[in-house]
Amino acid sequence: MNESLKSRLVTQALAEGFVAARICHPWDVPEVPRRLSAFLEAGYHGQMGWMAERTHWRGDPAALWPEARSVIMLAESYAPEHDPRDVLGQPDRGAISVYAQNRDYHDMVKKRLKRLARWLIAEQACEVKVFVDTAPVPEKALGQAAGLGWQGKHSNLVSQDWGNWAFIGSVFTTLDLPVDPAEVDHCGSCRSCLDVCPTDAFPAPYQLDARRCISYLTIEHNGPVDEDLRALMGNHIYGCDDCLAACPWNKFAVAASDIRYAARDELLAPKLAELALLDDAGFRALFSGSAVKRIGRDRFIRNVLYAIGNSKDVSLRSVAQGLTNDADPTVADAARWASGRLGALG
Repeated sequence: MNESLKSRLVTQALAEGFVAARICHPWDVPEVPRRLSAFLEAGYHGQMGWMAERTHWRGDPAALWPEARSVIMLAESYAPEHDPRDVLGQPDRGAISVYAQNRDYHDMVKKRLKRLARWLIAEQACEVKVFVDTAPVPEKALGQAAGLGWQGKHSNLVSQDWGNWAFIGSVFTTLDLPVDPAEVDHCGSCRSCLDVCPTDAFPAPYQLDARRCISYLTIEHNGPVDEDLRALMGNHIYGCDDCLAACPWNKFAVAASDIRYAARDELLAPKLAELALLDDAGFRALFSGSAVKRIGRDRFIRNVLYAIGNSKDVSLRSVAQGLTNDADPTVADAARWASGRLGALG
């Protein structure tokens, strides 16, 4: 009965737009507590204090909901139609992470998860809970345990079937469904993702020091960024895709099924000079429905000014100078830094 249900479940998941669906038990990730503890003890989480909270759940999915017997792990592709590294060669433009160039994936993936969960309940009475970055769930570890992919040297999930451009979601259920074999590591001797990192954020393969990661610095880090790191951030203004884009397994990337993941023209390679002039209302209007909106105008403009300071485009110095007295002290500091950098070029 459950084998048949599982087969129909996978078929339904693919019909919803997911590129893969695999199943594991909540207790199939015994290595997570040790890895999480080492990460936190090293201080690699930086200002993300929430990662040190509820570690009994974050380290043990079975403790999050003891009644759950199975976890359905799902991948949804957001593979870009363009090479996200192209904008890195345009220093007067800002680089926004692919996943944030259109609609916020949290809402879209969660709606698909809920529809799949409702389908499952209709097929066989059970209880369900759905998650997509909304609870202390070790999604990447569960993804590997379920056979969805493996955690690559950049710590993200990679698949031989769809590369690493995918969002990961999960449906916990009280049903005891047949599980899939765990995936094994296929990175081999490849170091592409490690070697491409501008800030050397990987102390070792499979380890990430978030305090040096551009995604962390542009999104999670509050306040001024250390000056030695600012100069390494290039024109990244929200997130960073460098390690993801470098993965050779992306030759098997599956096109995103939802057009709402395709980059909006105005977010593909926006002009730094125009972004720097955004006030709060303008920022909210431009990034309505985007994940970028959650960091707020001030943190975003801080990032834009770091990019301006790295641009070597002296014509942008006046833009930076215009923000040296900004009401936000971190923005003003970034403006002075950018102005000084460009002023030194003559």
